[in-house]
Amino acid sequence: MDILSKLDGLDAKFHEVGLQLTDPVVIADQQRYVRLNKEYHELERVLKAAAEYRKIRRNYDDAKQVLIDEKDPELKELARAEIESLEPLLPKAEEQVKLLLLPRDKEDDKDIVLEIRSGTGGDEAALFAGDLLRMYTKYFDLKGWKYTVSSFTEGAVGGYKEIILNVTGTQVYGTMKYESGVHRVQRIPATETQGRVHTSAATVAVLPEADEFEVQINEGEIKWETFRSGGAGGQNVNKVESGVRLRYLWKNPVSGTTEEILIECTETRDQPKNKERALSRLRTQIYDKEHQKYIDDIAARRKTMVSTGDRSAKIRTYNYPQGRITDHRIGYTIYNLQGFMDGDIQSVIDQLTIAENAERLKEAM
Repeated sequence: MDILSKLDGLDAKFHEVGLQLTDPVVIADQQRYVRLNKEYHELERVLKAAAEYRKIRRNYDDAKQVLIDEKDPELKELARAEIESLEPLLPKAEEQVKLLLLPRDKEDDKDIVLEIRSGTGGDEAALFAGDLLRMYTKYFDLKGWKYTVSSFTEGAVGGYKEIILNVTGTQVYGTMKYESGVHRVQRIPATETQGRVHTSAATVAVLPEADEFEVQINEGEIKWETFRSGGAGGQNVNKVESGVRLRYLWKNPVSGTTEEILIECTETRDQPKNKERALSRLRTQIYDKEHQKYIDDIAARRKTMVSTGDRSAKIRTYNYPQGRITDHRIGYTIYNLQGFMDGDIQSVIDQLTIAENAERLKEAM
């Protein structure tokens, strides 16, 4: 890939998009404005990295020329030292530009709906689902992301059979998409009297939150129900029907089959707000279903399981006796289980990102 030829015309494109964003006609078209605004910021990132690459390459070429032309031993030595310092920076800067020039996953900037469900293992699986929730919320706090619980069902002895969160921030889906799949835990449950290690599992689904204009919903066909939501304390609990439940028949555009989508929301004590959030989750679920073919196509092209959205695949094992976490998609193991469960998961996400980027560069080449 001749990187400089790929950069030709990007400055003019950046200027053109910037002008369009000030056009009242574009501003009035919300869908077009959002698309152009994303394109503008993507171009800005590419041009910033390109400027850094050009600067390093220019200094490197100048230093090599000095080494060839200069007679002064002291100047030659300075040039040699500069070449040594720039040589490791040049391929890194080049790869960064190449990655930014690759088509970005249009979902990466989206907020998410995070769903955690207990799998095989009974009560221990529900407890593990609770541990995963704690791990993720601590990570969100470190990232400065905001999250709210949309709905949950508690386990019999603690933890959760199911819990659903809305997470907002910068590049949330682009970061969290690697977490979709089956998470397996190996440990001695608190209820185990013989000291035997048990294996349990929980499933995690990371869904990009759909914008309103991306999904067509006939709101007249939604069936609404209200109910009294339980909760901690307060005059409102169990007296006002603030919880909402919606039912919607969705037709699969590929198979033509129809399925009922059922969503409950008890997030707030304000019924209109719960309706609004239930609608948002409905849009996200439909968007997820309609984009599964796109996700499957990525999986078919790439060797890694990274960001495929395959929620039936076992992606990671948390082994408590050995203090070990293994990500099976890339064969990556670390021995920092306590720190990991306290939200220190960035190193694994970084390795998954590197693996996916390597696959993307292979495709481009």
